[in-house]
Amino acid sequence: MAERAADSPPAHAAEREARRLALGAVFEADFGQRTARRVLERRLAEEGAGGGAAELGAQIVEAVIAERAEIDARIEQIAPQYPVVQLARIDRALLRCAVAELLHCATPTRVVIAEWVELARTYSGEPTRRLINGVLGRIANEGGDSRRARGSKP
Repeated sequence: MAERAADSPPAHAAEREARRLALGAVFEADFGQRTARRVLERRLAEEGAGGGAAELGAQIVEAVIAERAEIDARIEQIAPQYPVVQLARIDRALLRCAVAELLHCATPTRVVIAEWVELARTYSGEPTRRLINGVLGRIANEGGDSRRARGSKP
């Protein structure tokens, strides 16, 4: 029975992989050598990620690219003591991806918050975990998660 559990990945494994790939793409693109879109394409090819991971990863990356100014403004409005340009690159990438998924993807709010808080714990640390939890929670509480009311953005 333990072997069966080890062989079958959790239902959310593809989504978690998508978030990890999107985070890596946005982080690497912050160094200015390649665009996040190209980095994601390369990583998907190298790692052979499945369709679900590729789709959600692409949605997150595209939202970060298209809405970066709006995302950065929301972060700075909610947490003015943490200017986005002064954050460590990994923290900036975590926040941008998390806010992008919350505002521009169809993932349930609780899932977005829980998953990005866990990724922050893994890739950064406790202060960033708390920052992401606070920023996402505030956006959700303020109704910034309005895509559910009007449907997903095209």
